[in-house]
Amino acid sequence: MEVTELVKRYPGRPVDAVSGVSFTVDRGEVFGLLGPNGAGKTTTIGVLTTRVLPTGGTARVAGVDVAADPVTARSRLSVVPQRSNLDRSLTARQNLVFHAAYHGVGRAERNRRADDLLERLGLGDRGGDKVDDYSGGMAQRLLIARALMHAPQVVFLDEPSTGLDPQARLFVWDKVRELRADGITVVLTTHDMEEAAALADRVGIMDRGRLLALDTPAALTRSLPGSATLDVDVERAADDTDEAVLAALAALPQAERVEPVADAAGLRARLYLSADAATTVGPVSEVLTARGARLTGVRLGEPSLEDVFLSLTGRELR
Repeated sequence: MEVTELVKRYPGRPVDAVSGVSFTVDRGEVFGLLGPNGAGKTTTIGVLTTRVLPTGGTARVAGVDVAADPVTARSRLSVVPQRSNLDRSLTARQNLVFHAAYHGVGRAERNRRADDLLERLGLGDRGGDKVDDYSGGMAQRLLIARALMHAPQVVFLDEPSTGLDPQARLFVWDKVRELRADGITVVLTTHDMEEAAALADRVGIMDRGRLLALDTPAALTRSLPGSATLDVDVERAADDTDEAVLAALAALPQAERVEPVADAAGLRARLYLSADAATTVGPVSEVLTARGARLTGVRLGEPSLEDVFLSLTGRELR
């Protein structure tokens, strides 16, 4: 897959939805495209899957220009949507067979593929059941099976494990890895940073229509300042402020960067450290005690892909 200086401009909008985005994805690679709401990733995927016409630039999927030849492009790609669009009045097997027939797969071959994919996706004994009787996890597996019925070269997965229980989630992850092993390119969009770090060979992070970073999850994580993190819960003095406490922690020589953790009930600070996290707890406690504050919780860790994401895109709600 090759994207070159892709631009999408919607009439009446003051800024481009996608602004000069370029990247390539190798055959058999799992590529994660990440970004907050409104970042432009949905529009980018829309162009790549022939649902959105670009304003400028080019996008090629499996060697085909998606704007110049969308029919051929659709024959070489497949989409697993976040929300199920299966025909719930049909059986699972009928959903698969009808999809393959639409793509011109012969009767004998589509029947063979349906049986094979139902078995591979753990649905071999439920192929005759109506989709209306399927659980969420089973429906997600069937969506993946349907996407593979016309033997695409590129599969787009949108939030593949949203709403799944842990067992179903791990099963889907295993299937994504099997697709990669089979030489199928997978493009993954997700808000689950753990999922992206576990599955993607490389990730691109978008915001405000631009591609801000592109590398392996490990390399992106290493790009953050600090080799360890220390989260501290603080009960500050009544006459103190969160900002002043954070500034005092940031003055520690071990701290590369300090930021508040937004989802905490009180004040929780995350310190990115150049030193061992455990040995920094003492100096942190001393700083807080000197301000009349109390250290009520400590968590040791390492920078994650989520930290990279927030560092690049910010913490404000979209």
